[in-house]
Formats: sequence, C-alpha cells, structure tokens
Amino acid sequence: MSAERAVGLLLGVAADAALGDPRRLHPVAAFGRLAAGAERACYADHRLAGVAYTAALVGGATAVGSLVERAGRGRAAVQVAGTALATWAVLGGASLAKEGAAMARELDAGDLTAARARLPHLCGRDPDQLDAAGMARASVESIAENTSDAVVAPLVWGAVAGVPGLLAYRAVNTLDAMVGYRSARHQRFGWASARLDDVANLLPARVSAALTVLCAPLVGGSAHGAWRAWRCDAAAHPSPNAGQIEAAFAGALEIRLGGRTVYPHGTQQRPVLGDGRTPDAGDLTRGVELSRVVGMVAAVLIAMVAALVGRRHRS
Repeated sequence: MSAERAVGLLLGVAADAALGDPRRLHPVAAFGRLAAGAERACYADHRLAGVAYTAALVGGATAVGSLVERAGRGRAAVQVAGTALATWAVLGGASLAKEGAAMARELDAGDLTAARARLPHLCGRDPDQLDAAGMARASVESIAENTSDAVVAPLVWGAVAGVPGLLAYRAVNTLDAMVGYRSARHQRFGWASARLDDVANLLPARVSAALTVLCAPLVGGSAHGAWRAWRCDAAAHPSPNAGQIEAAFAGALEIRLGGRTVYPHGTQQRPVLGDGRTPDAGDLTRGVELSRVVGMVAAVLIAMVAALVGRRHRS
C-alpha cells in the first residue's frame, strides 16, 4: 500500500460522487455481458463447470488489474490515475444513493406504480407482491447491503491489493449477483461464485457494520441500537455477510428488517433484524443518508490506513 494508492482511491471516490456511473461503455456492464456469454457457452449443471467459469472470469479481471498496476510501477502519476479510474469504475455509491432517494420520493408521494417499476433497479424482489411498506423495507435492505458490497468492500480490497483487488472484487460480486442465487439453474453452477463472494466480503461486511455504528448519530440514528442489533441479530441471517450490515442499519434507524422475502425464484422467511417500527419512505431517506456518510467515512479511513502502511514500508 502507498500514498499513491491512497490518493487514487480518494480521487475515484470523488469521481463517483461527482459523476456517478459512466453512462456509456461501463466496464462492469461490459464484464456482465462477457460473463453472460461465457455462461451460455460453458453452462453445465454441476459445480466443476461453475468453478472453471468463476476462475476464468475472476482470473481475467485480476490479470487486467495486474497489468494496470505494473504500468504504474515507479510512475506515481500513472499509479494514481490507474487506481482512480479503477475505483470510479467499480464503485456504485452515487447510483445507489440516487436510486434510493428516487424510490423514497415515489413512496412518499404514494405512487406505488412508479415505485414498483423502480424497485428492480435496487433489488431482485418481486415488486408485484409488495405494498408500500414492503417496498420501503426491501429498499432499505438493499441500500444497507450495497453500502457494503458496492462501496466499502471495493475500497477495502483496493487498499489491500490495489487495482487487481478492485477489479477482482467487482468481478466476484458481479458473478454472485448473476449466478449466485439459489435458483434451480444456478444451485450447483453458481456455487463457486456464491462461496467466493462470501469469502471476499467477510471482512468488508464487518467493517461496514462497525462504521454504521460509528456514523449512526450523524444522521440522527442510534449508535447503541446499531451495536445491539448487529451483535444480537446478524448471525440469524442466512448470509454470513448481508446480515451484518442489515442488522446494523436496522438498529441505527430504529426499524425492523427481514421477514417474508419474495424473489422470482422462490420465497424465503428471513429472521427479523432490529426491534423498531416498520420502515417507511422517511426511513428510506435516512437510510440513503446513512449510506452516504458510511461511504465517505470509509473512504477517508481506508485511505489513511493505506497511506500510513505505505509510509512504514518505505521507512
């Protein structure tokens, strides 16, 4: 880790905040199209095929990142620029906040038709099965989980492993979203992608939950509630990682998350996280603000750690 890496990460965060996602030729979208084509070409209903598929795509992303990192070796400006561009490409904080805020406005206005049309931009739930409260809950859960997956986790891996870490993490997380669901088609083929995503998010999810506790008072939330829900409820969630940040958000916002969750591939009965009220549009707005604050604090703290460790290695 180095000062150049730290500066690049911060510049990438700033670019995401100012510009949002690239409107054309988005690298993550291009990777998704490549992954979809690869799935069509090599799909088989067993784990070995999924292992090969995941290894090839994540390995390819890592190799591209290594080439970018090598190009910047000994050239500070190139290293900063490469890290900044990669960070901008893989972060999703601005788009997440934009979609969450738009959903909150539509729910607040009582426009359930528009809210149902927008929900797929945030999560994979079946909007036709949800009322206003259900869409608010689903949106808060998505904002919470993606604060970790789309903001904190890329920064953690960028600090640890530079551009290869940024690109590899985004590849892993994208594959999990595409084939990691426990549908009949992907139960075996998507196993490797889902398990690798679990491993990649073990540390970032817990960092995200801790930052949620720290930042809750900045949006009028409860640090004590976030800590209590994180420690008491997170382990009951079927995901080893999503439950960490969702429980912390529930406690911070003093709401209840979890319960009956309807996906296109089936229905799950999730454990209840938190012991507050049923979330509404106002809670979603506060959740978006909490996500923004957690992302900003994460960027500063992770960049500081990267710079300090890089200075120690040089001394």
